[in-house]
Amino acid sequence: MVVGIGLITFRLYDCHSLKAKRKIVKAVVARLQNNFNASVAEVGSNDNLQGAEIGFSLVGNDRQLINSKIDKVFNLAESLGLAEIIDTEMEIFNI
Repeated sequence: MVVGIGLITFRLYDCHSLKAKRKIVKAVVARLQNNFNASVAEVGSNDNLQGAEIGFSLVGNDRQLINSKIDKVFNLAESLGLAEIIDTEMEIFNI
């Protein structure tokens, strides 16, 4: 079994309330979950209105497929245009 995990760090401009941040984060999380059937959640920067960290995980049999899907998750998150991506991290390991 191959497990791939990723972390996307966003910078949110013009976000001056928790409600505005929650709207953006919820939209990104829902889009990634629906398109990739991945486990997605906000995992960091909860008290920072100008930033968000969204983590996700994918499970499969093929390492190359998981790597490709993680790259597609990063590309989709950037193409949404809801926030600027300032950092991405990924790790793939076999169990």
